[in-house]
Amino acid sequence: MKMSRSKLVYTALAAIAIIGAFFAFAPSGGVTGGLSEATRSELVALQTDDMKKLVIHPEPQALASAPYTLAEGGNQTLDAHEGKVILLNFWATWCAPCRKEMPMLAELQEELGGPDFEVITLATGRNDPAAMARFFDEIGVTNLPLHTDANSAVARQMGVLGLPATVLIARDGTEVARLLGDADWASDSAKDILKTLIASNE
Repeated sequence: MKMSRSKLVYTALAAIAIIGAFFAFAPSGGVTGGLSEATRSELVALQTDDMKKLVIHPEPQALASAPYTLAEGGNQTLDAHEGKVILLNFWATWCAPCRKEMPMLAELQEELGGPDFEVITLATGRNDPAAMARFFDEIGVTNLPLHTDANSAVARQMGVLGLPATVLIARDGTEVARLLGDADWASDSAKDILKTLIASNE
């Protein structure tokens, strides 16, 4: 039985549409790694008070590839820290909530910092180095780095639109959680979340 020319055309168009839909929704080779479902569930169970604002991603997110300037000079990218859990905090000298939050981050570094965990503070935008040093001196913070993201390239690539913003990075170098605004990072909930993430080896 012969198919009419119009039916052939419609059949061909339908086939093209199906193939196009397949490629449109096929996996695009995105970011891999991140947290296991078990670890993610553990972290969610530990969220209380301010830590309820922490968004634990269902899928890992890529980090910025743009370099930032080290406090001691020279440039570095975030992938240099792969192998340890990182709490990355974006801040600025004009940011009042950052002033409130920074001593809590210093407490985390004091208590948990080492080969498995590090707090990295990154001043994004125009921040005078002298003003940055004065900011830390006035709040008594001596154990956090004065790294800078002067052109906001790292912040832009990571979609940071407001300050402070804090990103949790797993050992494999993927973003696994984010909190916008200031929070009590010295709380038991925050410390338990970080200790669980460190112990998971993910």
